[in-house]
Amino acid sequence: PTRSGSDFSFVEECVLSSLAPYKEDLLFLDGIDFLEGQNHDGGMAAMLTASGGISIDQHIANSIGHTTPFPSLELGVQSSLIGGQTTTRMCYKDGVFVTPNDDPVNAYQRIFGELGDEVKLARRRSVLDVSRSELADLRSRLGSGQRGKLEYHLDSLEQLERSLQFDLTCDEPREPEAMVINQNDNFPELTRQQIDLAVQVLACGATNVVSLQLSYTLGETVFRWLDQTDGHHTLSHMDDDQVEGVDSFMTCERWYAEQFAYLLSRLADYPDPETGGSMLDSTLVLWPSEIGDGRQHLCEDVPWIIGGNAGGFFRTGQYLSLGGVTHDRVLTTISNAFGLPDTSFGKGTDGPISDLS
Repeated sequence: PTRSGSDFSFVEECVLSSLAPYKEDLLFLDGIDFLEGQNHDGGMAAMLTASGGISIDQHIANSIGHTTPFPSLELGVQSSLIGGQTTTRMCYKDGVFVTPNDDPVNAYQRIFGELGDEVKLARRRSVLDVSRSELADLRSRLGSGQRGKLEYHLDSLEQLERSLQFDLTCDEPREPEAMVINQNDNFPELTRQQIDLAVQVLACGATNVVSLQLSYTLGETVFRWLDQTDGHHTLSHMDDDQVEGVDSFMTCERWYAEQFAYLLSRLADYPDPETGGSMLDSTLVLWPSEIGDGRQHLCEDVPWIIGGNAGGFFRTGQYLSLGGVTHDRVLTTISNAFGLPDTSFGKGTDGPISDLS
């Protein structure tokens, strides 16, 4: 955007122009420097953790997730094409990857598949009881290193079992259409399905915390639906004198912004039964980046966007340049928005950013 504060405007046909209708609901931030981490792996590992052992989504879920069937839900779109590694993961709990589910149909069935079917629910509870008993026996025979991994798995089973005790406060939503989840050209439809599912689970009270990761750092998605022939990561390294390549990269980035706009529109369309407003009014949507300059591989001057104001906490409708403020302070501010009394986050030692609230 041009200018700053509340007196900002969008450049015509810029990457973010699709967000113009939501100007008053957005907080544009740039000039963020990562506390630690450079390059793709370092940026990805630090982006939501500030180099600590837990990402901000899981930290918040630990506080507000006990009132919902699922403390958090992690969704993805072709995020695991090269497996689970630092390059492909942004969410962490106790220093362990929290893997996103790239299959909308599988995620839907996990959440809604047995809604109202007491026979299936009883069967799942029985299977979980057997699994937990067997794993508890195995635990006594493992060394301390392997036992930690098993504890994490047992915790996941307990969360799944707890999810079976809740009744969701909505009719069963429409099931996503099955498709090949790792096929490049299905990327846009899978993205829409996962966005719709993310909004549905929030609206139904299945969870209060959702993350959605599209591809992964270094991802080579080819935007053929936009008549592109080079992969996204390749395009991100085009020099300024490669005008056609830079234009192609901007086309891809504009598409990503349009998906963010679609998410905002879906949240704005859903009424919040508790407040009478829209879900967007009471939700915080963070669109972070893991790197500031992809060509130089620097996690400096990183741009982030916040959508919604978390029930009035954030002063949206602004464009702010933070001038080198470290990203742990943004994450601390987000934590405070959800009522957590944190004075720092991750390896950071400084407090929240007062200009944001």
